[in-house]
Amino acid sequence: MGVSDKILLAHGSGGRLSHELIETVFKTRFSNALLNQGDDAAECKLQTANCKIAFTTDSYVVKPLFFPGGDIGRLAVCGTVNDLAMKGAKALYLSAGFIIEEGFSLETLEKVADSMAAAAKEAGVFIVTGDTKVVDKGACDGLFINTSGVGVIPQGIEISGSLAVPGDVVIISGTIGDHGAAVINARNNFGLSGNLLSDAAPLGNLVSAILKTGRVNVLRDPTRGGLATTLNEIALQSKVTINIEEDKIPVKPEVKGACEMLGLDPLYVANEGKLIAIVPREDSEKILKAMRQDQLGKDAAIIGKVEAGKPQVLLTTFLGSKRPLMMLEGESLPRIC
Repeated sequence: MGVSDKILLAHGSGGRLSHELIETVFKTRFSNALLNQGDDAAECKLQTANCKIAFTTDSYVVKPLFFPGGDIGRLAVCGTVNDLAMKGAKALYLSAGFIIEEGFSLETLEKVADSMAAAAKEAGVFIVTGDTKVVDKGACDGLFINTSGVGVIPQGIEISGSLAVPGDVVIISGTIGDHGAAVINARNNFGLSGNLLSDAAPLGNLVSAILKTGRVNVLRDPTRGGLATTLNEIALQSKVTINIEEDKIPVKPEVKGACEMLGLDPLYVANEGKLIAIVPREDSEKILKAMRQDQLGKDAAIIGKVEAGKPQVLLTTFLGSKRPLMMLEGESLPRIC
């Protein structure tokens, strides 16, 4: 492309190099009828009769940019698609904003864009608009990405962190801590044994299967802060006590071993391809069965229940004792997504 294999400040100027960057790196990979309109805003059609719109945004600053099981591009698409899915929404359109450091490798940017295109195709979503800014060397650590997403919530779906009620059952869709363990291992070149892979994946199809099976009160993806922090957020929103059982929570042996070596608790380690579902007891077994029939839910497990009481999360340990699980204090694993 042009005169350089590195990103220059001129690539963010709005001039010819900006145009070439958009045309050769992004437009060729994200090409679709809406994006190709070339206007300042995409003109999208939404079937809004008897349904609601979900809208979300998130920014991604993960370090390193590439890690086993994923990269910043896949993370940006999956994370935003999953935030929409946690409201029961079918993701339709994404925007993508890039903050690029001067001198960043064009080849690396192309790899990230390829990954985003593949993830969007996997999720069945279109990247329809975006923006690119280039900042001085040292003002940004390589590449930051912001993605926003719009989706449609079907009629009759009402899902919120405030809707957990006593008697509900808590389900986790699979093993916890996979993403955080993979990223921290890659970042520090620990060379920990075992197959540590990020679980970054779009959860839309899994959510669709769940919603066809039974009633769901709460969906939430336990990203930063992990399972423990996310359950605390739900307990606060719904004003309930959530009891979970340590021996029911699935953790891969290699993730457990890595956390033990690094002094981390898997309950607080980030996930990027798992969800928490809180559902009525009468629907819990059939929802669990439906989840296990999907590759992304094959390790799903019922891990606890919702009870009346003050907002808190209690863990029944392997020894049978109970201890409170608090929200994560500080940031044990910064730049994780």
